[in-house]
Amino acid sequence: MTENLKESSKTQQKRNVFTKIKENIDDKEEQLAFISVIVRLVVIGWSGFIVSLNYITIPGYSSEPKDITFPASILTGAISTFGIEASRKKSDKSKEVANKSDAVHTQILRIEQAPIKIITESNNK
Repeated sequence: MTENLKESSKTQQKRNVFTKIKENIDDKEEQLAFISVIVRLVVIGWSGFIVSLNYITIPGYSSEPKDITFPASILTGAISTFGIEASRKKSDKSKEVANKSDAVHTQILRIEQAPIKIITESNNK
């Protein structure tokens, strides 16, 4: 009887992460969603670590700035999958363009019922 208990405890210890996920979450779509969240969090952690290394000085490691464009873009892309977006400051040029676009008058017509006839009148008297 004690041998059976020892064997069952050994099999429980040998279970891997995916087996535990399958046991706890019944629906396959929920399992895939859970795994995708874990993968995205790992990617965020990795890319955040790489970007942070550019700003941290480590003794014996070159403190020369590196090109972090790729990990930074992966970081922002992975974070945006969770619905988080970084706000950006507007430059002076974009403010000027925004002010100019405010002066342009537009009219939007939304037609929800058909048929419609558009007839123009001319003032040729």
